[in-house]
Amino acid sequence: MGFLAVLAAGVAGFMFGAIWYTVLAKPWMAVSGVPLNEAGDAPANQSNPVPYITSAVGAILVAGMMRHVFVLSGIDAFGEGLVSGFGIGLFLVTPWIATFYAFGARPFRLAMIDGGYATFGCTVIGAVLTLF
Repeated sequence: MGFLAVLAAGVAGFMFGAIWYTVLAKPWMAVSGVPLNEAGDAPANQSNPVPYITSAVGAILVAGMMRHVFVLSGIDAFGEGLVSGFGIGLFLVTPWIATFYAFGARPFRLAMIDGGYATFGCTVIGAVLTLF
């Protein structure tokens, strides 16, 4: 049952990322510095499977560790998972992203977009984990 919960939560986090970055595609491309295709409307590596595979595996790994923390902490209610996931994303993941970007002289807006995904992606993962 634990593996199924982790897999479902990871997939939900990955799917949330697809929605997040579809909605924020234009501002993200503008501030990320990612090379664009000839039309200038999508990343040049859009058809490369590596970023998508990396993202999916990463979401499953995050879900697995979050489940471990939830079990150790006795987090098993939907509201607890939602709030705990939000806290993990906002107070653990996003500060690391902001630190990396600050030292890398990356735009603050990029840290906000990517940190937002980390925060709300972990929120989704936390909520889904408590459904099992």
